[in-house]
Amino acid sequence: MMKAYFAAINSLKTANGFRSALFFDHYRLFLVLVTALSAFDWASNAQAAAAEKIAAQSDQTSLSISLYQSNLALIKDTRSLILDNGCTQLVWLDIASEIKPETAWLRRLQHPEHFQVLSQHFDLKRLTPQDLLESHVGRTITVIRTHPVTGEETREPATLLSTNGGVVLSFDDRIETEIPGRIAYSAIPPGLHDKPAMHILLNTAPGNPSRHDLELTYLTHGLSWQADYILELDPDERHANLTGFAALTNQSGIDFHHAKTQLIAGDINQINPARAPAAKRLGREVETLSAATFADMAAEPQFELHRYTLPEKITLRGNQTMQVSFLSARTVPVKKQFIAEGQSHYYSGHYQPSTQKQAVDIYVNFNNTGTGLGIPLPAGIARAYQADPQGDVHFVGEDRMNHTASNATVQLKLGQAFDVSVEKKQTDFKRIPSPDQTIRQFETSHEIVLSNAKKETVTVIVREPVPGDWHMLSASLPHQKVASHLAEWQIEIPAESQTILTYRIRTTL
Repeated sequence: MMKAYFAAINSLKTANGFRSALFFDHYRLFLVLVTALSAFDWASNAQAAAAEKIAAQSDQTSLSISLYQSNLALIKDTRSLILDNGCTQLVWLDIASEIKPETAWLRRLQHPEHFQVLSQHFDLKRLTPQDLLESHVGRTITVIRTHPVTGEETREPATLLSTNGGVVLSFDDRIETEIPGRIAYSAIPPGLHDKPAMHILLNTAPGNPSRHDLELTYLTHGLSWQADYILELDPDERHANLTGFAALTNQSGIDFHHAKTQLIAGDINQINPARAPAAKRLGREVETLSAATFADMAAEPQFELHRYTLPEKITLRGNQTMQVSFLSARTVPVKKQFIAEGQSHYYSGHYQPSTQKQAVDIYVNFNNTGTGLGIPLPAGIARAYQADPQGDVHFVGEDRMNHTASNATVQLKLGQAFDVSVEKKQTDFKRIPSPDQTIRQFETSHEIVLSNAKKETVTVIVREPVPGDWHMLSASLPHQKVASHLAEWQIEIPAESQTILTYRIRTTL
């Protein structure tokens, strides 16, 4: 009805202009009706707001977060509230805006049988200026103007009539259709919240205590952690110091204060792929906090995962990455290896006389045992550094480390050798006749030249992947059959010299 009446007034204005007395009479009546109806509507909202119970962060009694390595976290948020018996509209503020709504679970810790959640919904969007403006239609706002010369500010009350297609403001002596300055509001109106919120309609049985300890549990994206390791190699490359850091990233949309924190290592199955964190989608930068030392972090098994509990509560703010140290081991014995990995096509039934250069990969190995080690190590990236004779530290390579159980061996590939090289060629090829046409047999001869330009002796592990069934007919150096399809030589090469390996092998495919 109000829209139709407003349309009729507009037609009077169009037909007669603003000078029409009939137009002003009807417009004054329209303002009276708008003010009366808006006051009634505001009173109704205020009554509804009075029935709302706000659960804010100030009501929080405990908070725990369990971070996974796959953009996922489990939140357990406990708050103590005074509730009336019967139905209550509870608004739970400060939930992660990246929440998976279907996982939210609110329960009462004491006497849960007298507590029932009837329905729940989520308001995860942030409060915007447009939301605030539209919520004040029919209400008085304050327009602030700044004098362009003197800089003096003046304030003038106005009634916000409409935001449909623009702003319509009613002052004491005029109507304006554009915002002439800044707008000030006295408060956020009922039903509108400045933080992500969960709205819960719940029922409590009569005769129960008014104080309720409620725990909200949910899964959310935007929280994760990853492990990073620093390996400091000694100049002799026989020992190293190992430090492990956990980088905790919060892009969930809210801050977490004084939270008991656990880090979950391992791979879990998720039905839906994890979404990109909100902060990355919006292009926000992530602040990195300085590292805290929690090297005495406890590690415990959980299902087929491992759980690391930080010894102290932490505050993890939105769009921040915090590093905590969870591992420190000194003088760890390490072993450096040079490994040349061959290729199986040399044994697949074709003559390949051309010489091929092979890369010699550098590995550093250590056992997860001893002082400071011996706990399950979560997967992460290990970066190796080494100091030169002048004491300058240099980055010498990195590799991804898999989840490693206690007492297992960690093998890190740091790069390729510069002064150690391998050249390989096939020197003979012969097909062996077979009465069974489905079986192919070959004899091949090979030569591998290993060169060492270093001033010290090195040992190179040569690994040749041989397909099918095979038999070593002859070899200039002893080998081992370390797997069904793998022959291995450990060859010592003196300083600044070459060593030649030759062998003949029969394969059946």
